[in-house]
Amino acid sequence: MKDKICIVTGGNTGIGKATVAGLAQRGATVVIACRDLVKGKAALDEVAASTGSKDLHFMQLDLASLKSVRAFAAAFVTKFSRLDVLVANAGVMAGKRQLTADGLELDFGVNHVGHFLLTDLLLPLLKASAPSRIVVVSSNLHASATLDFDDLQGERKWATGAYGKSKLANLLFVRALSKRLEGTRVVVNALHPGVISTELAREFPAFVRLLAKWLLKSPAKGARTSLHLAMSPEVATISGKYFVSSKQKRPSAAALDDALAERLWTETERLVARAAAQS
Repeated sequence: MKDKICIVTGGNTGIGKATVAGLAQRGATVVIACRDLVKGKAALDEVAASTGSKDLHFMQLDLASLKSVRAFAAAFVTKFSRLDVLVANAGVMAGKRQLTADGLELDFGVNHVGHFLLTDLLLPLLKASAPSRIVVVSSNLHASATLDFDDLQGERKWATGAYGKSKLANLLFVRALSKRLEGTRVVVNALHPGVISTELAREFPAFVRLLAKWLLKSPAKGARTSLHLAMSPEVATISGKYFVSSKQKRPSAAALDDALAERLWTETERLVARAAAQS
């Protein structure tokens, strides 16, 4: 990974930080992209100390604000001349219905729409740097989810299942994007990292978070499939697929629905355009 430049969203904690460390250990230049300035810089210092890397950077990115996404992308292309790997890792799992700065339901807005816009803005650089890779962290919770286009924002009905819907949206995004990237030497794949002890459920009761630390896999183990998709020669030309434990796995029928993927793509473009018009 020497001379490769990578972005990891949510690289300040959990699977994201473990992914940053794995890339840094292999000589990559890694940008930690996250909202919190203090936590981001602390993660940078920690990974630098553990890996000896001098090629780590922090750049502020709030995926709950499409204005912040645009500012990050503009700053990145000014600072760096190439992008080899984009790891769309950051995610939220809200304990109640909340809205982003653009009025989107939080899980859907951060996990799907924010990463959709970020990827779109960075695609010219990814294509110019090809062969390059996009890695999207989804979840096996997508399998029980459905999308209601009359209520994508959960205004009429909201439940903790909103997270699963956002993860289904991740897989549909990967499917639609892979078709658009054919012939570009940019590949995009999604993954389920396993059930991991992270800060994802930070809004849930303390006993739930404590139990998770005892029962769930470590972030380092959770990062293995992200690193596999980011670096392994085995997947250099594979695109539009879903991986679990570094192996291809068939996702739900809904995640393979091309018509659904295209409908979501069109609707997401509309939401992004609406947000831009209102800002």
